[in-house]
Amino acid sequence: MAEIIAVSNQKGGVGKTTTAVNLSAAMAILGHKSLLIDMDPQGNATSAAGIDKRIVFPSIYNVLVDLAAIETAVNSTDIPGYSVIGAGNDLVGAESELASAVAKESRLRGAIAAIRDKFDIIFIDCPPSLGVLTLNALNACSRVLIPIQSEYYAMEGVAQLMETINRVKKAWNPSIEIDGILTMYDPRIVLANQVRGELSKFLGQRLFSTLVPRNVRIAEAPSFGKSIFSYDKNSRGAIAYLELAREMAARLGMPSGKNESTAQASQEPMPPAAAKETML
Repeated sequence: MAEIIAVSNQKGGVGKTTTAVNLSAAMAILGHKSLLIDMDPQGNATSAAGIDKRIVFPSIYNVLVDLAAIETAVNSTDIPGYSVIGAGNDLVGAESELASAVAKESRLRGAIAAIRDKFDIIFIDCPPSLGVLTLNALNACSRVLIPIQSEYYAMEGVAQLMETINRVKKAWNPSIEIDGILTMYDPRIVLANQVRGELSKFLGQRLFSTLVPRNVRIAEAPSFGKSIFSYDKNSRGAIAYLELAREMAARLGMPSGKNESTAQASQEPMPPAAAKETML
């Protein structure tokens, strides 16, 4: 039965969607059948999978509001074993439409139950807010992954999200566990290293040791409707997300994927042009 991980941070621009997309793809590359559910009305995770968010149907909106069968909303991608349930523009109205619905915070949890045994791991890309959509994700998940940018306000955002998660634990989902990942990391910046130290104290072993660097290839990939692995598998960003996937799989006790040896072989030395690539 799939582990369900909500990727969430109330603060925007921290690499939340980027992490959800590339970690989902990395898990599939390692041989773990993965599903990414786009719960963000911006639909960026949908676009990054090469799916047109303007016409995606059925979408997660139809699953939550119209109670469409969730299996009908699953889309394949260019990476075998990596699937996506997309979000269209109509998801913007879901918050108000679900406001008076019965068990509105549990719609996603109930829907996922029908397909949980078909995947090894399920990621949910949450919106950068604390409305009904995020509460649905937190109610449905077994773990929350918090992407944290190495900047001044990082700790404040994490503290606020932890308060929300604790409220959800008390009200609906007492078994939630929390993990953190440092994104857009540049070791040349003194503040980045200070934030890393503070987060290590705050999260302890819950902070993944893998660091996702600030990397131009990661920023470019979504504009081509691709994950970093389809765009530039030899970039530092791709290598970091693949290593993060390995670390996460080990933490979750997932067996080595059937494609692990292939994934290792694909990490051949970077060509000179990529090796000189700037982090900024």
